[in-house]
Amino acid sequence: MDNSSTSSDLGHHLPEDTTPQAPATESLHDATSSASETLAPRTDFSQLSAHAAAIRQELAKIIVGQQELAELLLTALLADGHVLLEGVPGVAKTLTAKLLSRTLDVPFSRLQFTPDLMPSDVLGTSVFRPQRGEFEFRPGPIFASIVLIDEINRAPAKTQSALFEVMEERHVTQDGTTYAMPEPFLVLATQNPVEQEGTYRLPEAQLDRFLFKLHVGYPTAEEEVQILLGHHSGFGGVTTDAVQPVLTAAQLADMRQLVRRQHVEPKLLEYIARLVGQTRAHKGLYLGASPRASIALLNGAKALAALRGRDFVTPEDIQYLAPAVLRHRIQLTPEREMEGGTPDDIVKQIIQQIEVPR
Repeated sequence: MDNSSTSSDLGHHLPEDTTPQAPATESLHDATSSASETLAPRTDFSQLSAHAAAIRQELAKIIVGQQELAELLLTALLADGHVLLEGVPGVAKTLTAKLLSRTLDVPFSRLQFTPDLMPSDVLGTSVFRPQRGEFEFRPGPIFASIVLIDEINRAPAKTQSALFEVMEERHVTQDGTTYAMPEPFLVLATQNPVEQEGTYRLPEAQLDRFLFKLHVGYPTAEEEVQILLGHHSGFGGVTTDAVQPVLTAAQLADMRQLVRRQHVEPKLLEYIARLVGQTRAHKGLYLGASPRASIALLNGAKALAALRGRDFVTPEDIQYLAPAVLRHRIQLTPEREMEGGTPDDIVKQIIQQIEVPR
């Protein structure tokens, strides 16, 4: 009696125990599919990656090495920020800027800054037309999509100040009329950190308008051999005409839209704020970075992540760009300068001090 009852109970309960297994399997499958969808890229960066690779390839026709420099220039291009290139003479600062402009199908102009350069030589001037009895504005060389300013620290303060409005607001005001700059608009400036005679220190307000300050160093021994081989094989090596445009203004605008939509976790925004805020409290600095530095670090990290094929920003992106964003926005105390410290040293210390979000 008991056995039959037990058998009956087992027979009654077994289907109930086994039946839920099928839905459980389906639920696990759904969870796996959901996880796969979450990990899948939310943005298609194939076109962006293809254009970036094409620009690198064009630059490599003439420039030997400098892979990191090329990546940072592309990052600034996608982040819509100006770049200050600093290095000793002969390390291809100007050449690199010119070649980058040739890879884009946009207007280009070059300005050689000198001590006698006037603001009107940069921005333009109004010319009186007797036939019409009125003044006509003639735009200066700054009205181009990519503007190369060579030896930017050789112009006096009044000429430097003429760049404040156009670099920040992307327009020029002349005689009460505002003239918008073309899109895109990018200033690439070079300066020599060693030579001091005939130069002027750049105002802090102007330095703060540059997204990055990049150091252009010497090539390695192997890279210098390749440079020599290129010049030896044909007088002067490959000409700049070999570099062809691979990106239009419309394509660049589309790529920048992708960058702006990058995903950034709130904790990373707090991380950026803490990094920049620490520059204002560091004992080795008497001038910290402004909120513009925080915005530059955010925009740069979003562009760098896109270049590396990711639709989200990581702490490593922020740490990688921090020196380029901050080194020209902070100033050491005299004591720290006498000890041989550098802005990059301070930035490295700050990165090590701030807890990395995970």
